[in-house]
Amino acid sequence: MDIECLIEGCRLNDRKSQEALYLALASKMMAVCLRYSNSQFDAEEILQAGFIKVFNSIHHFAGLGSFEGWVRRIMVNTAIESSRNRRVFQNIDDISESEYSDFNGFEIDQLEVKDILTMIQGLSIGYRLVFNMYVIEGYTHKEIAEALNISESASKSQLSRARVRLQEKIKKMEGGLNEIRL
Repeated sequence: MDIECLIEGCRLNDRKSQEALYLALASKMMAVCLRYSNSQFDAEEILQAGFIKVFNSIHHFAGLGSFEGWVRRIMVNTAIESSRNRRVFQNIDDISESEYSDFNGFEIDQLEVKDILTMIQGLSIGYRLVFNMYVIEGYTHKEIAEALNISESASKSQLSRARVRLQEKIKKMEGGLNEIRL
């Protein structure tokens, strides 16, 4: 069954269409949820809550753009809402523009995607949310600030610190890889 038929079935609250749509998208959306969660269990909770939102609001999907992208946005927003409910942003510090702009990025030479995703998941939830939203989802700092109810400079601070932490982890891992090769 094609995606359009599944969407129409879901609009009619057809359970078989809902199940088929879930099975078609669950693994991709689980990957999104894992990036924003502390554990497999938390990711599964976000996934389930996200799909409930998808099914409850599928009549709002106008068919403009990718359905998968629309579902992905719901998953990201559900993850953000879950984090906000856990109050993870109580102790976020702002940094100045100069501190943020001094960051030069980091190099990734010999790492695999799974290693990088593991490192991202190892970040604190505040760093991880901002990093994922900015780097992977393409949100602006203004959008992140509004979604997380923080200042734009706090968003920039979290991103900068996330990048530094990731750079440290990458250097440590690459150092270990280089030692093994010697």
